[in-house]
Amino acid sequence: MTDYLKGLNEAQYEAVTTLQGPLMVLAGAGSGKTRVLTMRIAHLITNLVDPFHILALTFTNKAAKEMKERIAKVVGESEARSLWMGTFHSVFARILRSEAHYLGFPSNFTIYDSQDSLNVIKKVIKELNIDSDLYKPKKVQARISSYKNNLITVKAYFNNPELIEADERTNMKHIGLIYQKYVEACYKNGAMDFDDLLLKTNELLTRFPEVLAKYQDRFRYILVDEYQDTNHSQYLIVKALASKFENICVVGDDAQSIYSFRGANIYNILNFKKDYPDAKTVSLEQNYRSTQNIVNAANVVISKNVQQFKKNVFSDNEEGEKIKVYRALSDADEANFVAGNIWELHHSQQRKFSDFSILYRTNSQTRAFEDALRKKNIPYRVYGGLSFYQRKEVKDLIGYLRLLVNENDSEALFRVINYPARGIGETTQNKLIVFADSQNISVSQVLDNLGFYAPQLGLNNGVLTKLSDFWSMIKAFQVLLKTENVYNIAMEVAKRSGLIKFLKDDQTPEGISRVENVQELLNSMQGFIEEQQQLEDGNPSLSNFLENIALSADTQKDKEDDGTDKVSLMTIHLSKGLEFPIVHLVGLEENLFPSFMSSSTREELEEERRLFYVALTRAEKQVYFTYAVSRFQWGKITDAEPSRFLSEVDTQFIEFINPAIESRFVNHSGLKSNIFDDAPSEPRFFKKQDPKKKLSRAENPEPQSLPKNLKPISTAKIINPSGQSSEDIEVGDKVRHDRFGIGEVTFLDGTDPKNIKAKVVFQHEGEKNLILKFAKLTKI
Repeated sequence: MTDYLKGLNEAQYEAVTTLQGPLMVLAGAGSGKTRVLTMRIAHLITNLVDPFHILALTFTNKAAKEMKERIAKVVGESEARSLWMGTFHSVFARILRSEAHYLGFPSNFTIYDSQDSLNVIKKVIKELNIDSDLYKPKKVQARISSYKNNLITVKAYFNNPELIEADERTNMKHIGLIYQKYVEACYKNGAMDFDDLLLKTNELLTRFPEVLAKYQDRFRYILVDEYQDTNHSQYLIVKALASKFENICVVGDDAQSIYSFRGANIYNILNFKKDYPDAKTVSLEQNYRSTQNIVNAANVVISKNVQQFKKNVFSDNEEGEKIKVYRALSDADEANFVAGNIWELHHSQQRKFSDFSILYRTNSQTRAFEDALRKKNIPYRVYGGLSFYQRKEVKDLIGYLRLLVNENDSEALFRVINYPARGIGETTQNKLIVFADSQNISVSQVLDNLGFYAPQLGLNNGVLTKLSDFWSMIKAFQVLLKTENVYNIAMEVAKRSGLIKFLKDDQTPEGISRVENVQELLNSMQGFIEEQQQLEDGNPSLSNFLENIALSADTQKDKEDDGTDKVSLMTIHLSKGLEFPIVHLVGLEENLFPSFMSSSTREELEEERRLFYVALTRAEKQVYFTYAVSRFQWGKITDAEPSRFLSEVDTQFIEFINPAIESRFVNHSGLKSNIFDDAPSEPRFFKKQDPKKKLSRAENPEPQSLPKNLKPISTAKIINPSGQSSEDIEVGDKVRHDRFGIGEVTFLDGTDPKNIKAKVVFQHEGEKNLILKFAKLTKI
């Protein structure tokens, strides 16, 4: 057997060696999906398939890079380099660069990121004199993006009365006009946004059969990773390209389809056999990542979904520890527990901080965890914050560079024309825009012929001189494109434009940080040049550098991601594809997870359950579930109910860290229940039930017994939950507070029960002086 095929299990081997015809690989979590994809491509090449005929589509640049490196180890660098492999957007951008003339675009068109796109939309709304409070730019942007991903062009929109009526009903009757003006502005600027890379590729393949035939013949073998995450537009492109040879292999897991908010359509994978009736299906069911306990718990939960392919995911790893459940009094208590647990395991098990992740449903949950981690001096990184290339000073320098490559890029032009300030204000800029529009030419054409148009512009000589000086500087920079590398050009721009001096004049910590960010951008250019020099088909040009930035799905790769030992904080959506030895899945409460915004239909609820499944299967060794019984919302403390997903995990797979401590919770029926009635020894929502019987949310389940190593609820005494007498508390008592966590009473002062004061030393919050009447402590 060929060396690279050794070690594959039976299902993996079948997926790798089935080379002809349509193939669907259902890859369960941790089942070696990436290995199968890379080995299949390597196997195609070793079986004399020309790598130029292989197209592999991924969702991240990181995935494409890793796969290419693995393939190169088998077939060699030269062969691997010939593959068409990358993200949907990067591959389609490459096709559009070659064929853009069919659509009337220049080959050096600019790719607008979401912020560039938003800026254009804001200008359109302003020019149309439309109320931006009613037509919020981000909402309009999302609507336009949705239209494009569903292949609804401006013409298609105005030919669809239902869409127009729907927008009128929501008081958005001008959406179509904004869409039209936005598309016209992008075309005039020689720019495409990210959605255009899909929309225009679809248009190219549909309108020009000769182009479709060309790429059908080129891509005789097509592989698609994460097929469950494809949207309608991506689906149609892949289907068109594969229709001639039908050597299409899709890899994915319907149980991990969690991106419907981005337009992902789970039915693309569920209906694959309808599109290709002769397709072969291979299921990768062995999980190599997680313990048996984690895999079994995940299987039980995901089995509740109706829309799915039935799989028998299993693990031959050790049985592993049970999932620990922590019931917190508040979000602060929850965060204190998580930080304390990480600190304890870091020391007791010699765990690296990078072994830990904290996964949450929404970004707004990070604050409490960041506070708790900082207090323990635990290093961490929040993923999904402002990325390096989105920082203002970085975008400003890139704006100059974009303008050199494409002087029709009006977004870049107006970003830098008066930055740093050079006396070309908003009034002057507006006059340029209005005049250019009236002449149906670009602003760059006006600046190119400033002397000719000067009498008609209505600008004084001083302003005209400033405009001329600015444009002469840009033209001088453009001359450098012919002889200098991207670093030298950028350094010259940063100096001569005054940008570096402007930033250095600000000696505040923020100003210093901005200078460091510009320096880091310049450093990245040096790395880019070195990398391109090592590639056979390397292209160290400025335009290639800018394209890499625009297409990068991994723009977080900056100084913050330096491989140091840090706890990872991220949304569950961001965690997909990652794995961690220890996972803390937090905020497991109704209306938080599942989100109240995403649980009004069965389809939405099933996606939330898939999200829970994804979170659980990120873990290799240990999982901690946490939830709070109260949480701040809009400045008020509100009761919280445990997530329904907790009740879907069979009790044989879980273990409760602490007894029930809150006085009440609100169940799904909305009825308030006192959980101390009859002193239940475990949260009541964890009742084992007959899987064939649907349990009403209003039912009151029988209590289950706690694990032997945990305290029963009867040993915990509630002290003054409503301000009653606190006579039972004594110095030396261990207590719990809903915000400060666990502590020890070290001093009591006073004899009147109404005015007793206690000094309590908390594990994570230090010493606090409390009035017991209001403290609401739980005596442990």
